[in-house]
Amino acid sequence: MSHAWFVIPMYNEATVVGDVVSDLRRDFQRVVCIDDGSTDGSQEIAAAAGAVVVQHPINLGQGAALQTGFEYALQDTEMDAVVTFDADGQHRKSDALEMLARIRSGEADIVLGSRFLDERTKLTRLKRLVLKTAAIQSRLATGLELTDAHNGLRVLGRDFVRDVQLTQNRMAHASEIVHRIAELQPRWVEHPVEIVYTDYSKSKGQSLLNSVNILAELFLR
Repeated sequence: MSHAWFVIPMYNEATVVGDVVSDLRRDFQRVVCIDDGSTDGSQEIAAAAGAVVVQHPINLGQGAALQTGFEYALQDTEMDAVVTFDADGQHRKSDALEMLARIRSGEADIVLGSRFLDERTKLTRLKRLVLKTAAIQSRLATGLELTDAHNGLRVLGRDFVRDVQLTQNRMAHASEIVHRIAELQPRWVEHPVEIVYTDYSKSKGQSLLNSVNILAELFLR
């Protein structure tokens, strides 16, 4: 039985989070949703689908939710990996399973999803340009040859989860994780994943404007 924990930041995801959790629970016992101040009943839906729910009393941001999830997972002495997974249905469980297998084989300590290693993810030209530019900026800042620096599907080994200690509460946590990889120097690989963009996921922060905001934040840091 896998001892991976799926850590899912959650903010007003009542529409889809039940299906996301139910699908994961068919293969994994350990799913924790970090409720970041939802007001739409997401907590009850995630719990009914089989997730552990840890609640923030107010909205702190995705980075803070991930750090809370890391701390929760570390309480399990048998946990060997954490999978960061989105609540909006844009990640594929099959990709996560393949990424976990690469950790378990001993190939790497961290496996990072990339939507640019195959052709499954459909992107507009402008969004592709923004994300590629973000990857180049990240490469210049850290020296890591990443093709996709802001992909939320990751599998992180226990040692990295213990040591990362996120301090960026909101979207800047993505670049903070990359910087911590550069500092701590675990063995890492990228893995091809599909990001499923729907009208719902776009409304929850996967719009081009959100990508531009991330890029601006990177250059201003």
